Amino acid sequence: MTISMSAAAATNAVALHHLKPANQIAAFPTTLSRQSTFATRPISITCSSTAFQATSPPPTAASASDRVFNFAAGPATLPENVLLKAQSELYNWRGSGMSVMEMSHRGKEFLSIIQKAESDLRSLLNIPSEYSVLFLQGGATTQFASIPLNLCKPDDAVDYVVTGSWSDKAFKEAAKYCKPKSIWSGKSDKYTNIPAFETLDQTPHAKYLHICANETIHGVEFKDYPKPAAENEVLIADMSSNFCSKPVDVSKFGLIYAGAQKNVGPSGVTIAIIRSDLIGNCQPVTPVMLDYKIHADNDSLYNTPPCYGIYMCGLVFEDLLAQGGLNEVEQKNLNKAGILYDAIDGSKGFYICPVEKSVRSLMNVPFTLAKPELEAEFIKEAAKEKMVQLKGHRSVGGMRASIYNAMPLAGVEKLVAFMADFQARHDA
Repeated sequence: MTISMSAAAATNAVALHHLKPANQIAAFPTTLSRQSTFATRPISITCSSTAFQATSPPPTAASASDRVFNFAAGPATLPENVLLKAQSELYNWRGSGMSVMEMSHRGKEFLSIIQKAESDLRSLLNIPSEYSVLFLQGGATTQFASIPLNLCKPDDAVDYVVTGSWSDKAFKEAAKYCKPKSIWSGKSDKYTNIPAFETLDQTPHAKYLHICANETIHGVEFKDYPKPAAENEVLIADMSSNFCSKPVDVSKFGLIYAGAQKNVGPSGVTIAIIRSDLIGNCQPVTPVMLDYKIHADNDSLYNTPPCYGIYMCGLVFEDLLAQGGLNEVEQKNLNKAGILYDAIDGSKGFYICPVEKSVRSLMNVPFTLAKPELEAEFIKEAAKEKMVQLKGHRSVGGMRASIYNAMPLAGVEKLVAFMADFQARHDA
């Protein structure tokens, strides 16, 4: 095997190899040479955007033309201004002398980050004080087990409304820890609808009623929420793919959970909003990392959390508040989704969305072509135009455009224009 490097790289490598320790220290930026000032002068840390200090070399700004429109279902596109802010703070977070990735999760710097992230999320969703906010790991899929383990005994009955792949997975996982019942399933109709709530045959004395508020794969979304029939029964919702896309009355739910990687951050963070009286009754076999009380009692810091992911979520929450909150965000999402669905419905059958119109998702738009043989070409040509990740989930095929909060209107408009052009060239 032959390994080659440029002459300049080789020279640099040799030079670095022969550096003495003193020279190595001197080679670092002077902004890191602060041993004496750290020892004698405390650093004031705040998470407010006005307190940002550019103590590290400014990054080279990338041209917007270098970016693609990313229609992935998750991990998904993030707001460009959030990414640029994170880039500017990556090397030296607000004068702390270190990156967020290097911080102790118990240090004052990170404590200010996680506390502000929670505060901003509470503001966005108007979360009542009697609810705990937990920053967890393991994805929403881990919550499929955590929920019955924390809220049920092994013989307790619980109800699931199965509107797609994710609620089906949640239902099947719950069977390991309690007695779940699927009180409605859309599988026979290929998960293209949501039931009328009055038709649900709920189980008397069920501990909870579980829904998936937005099915990422099949593109169906609850526009309102069912009410549990039993007096002490609570409503639980997996909101992974429409979390913070619109206002939600948190008080209607006992528990809301969401993976962050679709609408509010990178992968690795799971957020749970749980009514505090539901915490502390887990089954004895519950692993410590799945016990809500452990995490609530330790302010999500029982073990090392996904620190950088939480920091990124915090930046997204700041951005959503700066846009005017979730009412404004919802209007933008309605506009984007309306443009795309109108293009599909106006194509005279060239493009087809199989979902019942009244429950179409604002976040995930699945569609097929009347000529399936053209779908691969559609995806290939779209990628050449810098529109990527439009291939539908492997279990359903076709195409899927995920147009989360961070997808700009320009991305949807470009997609719609491409769809019209593609149809004009192939609709013989």
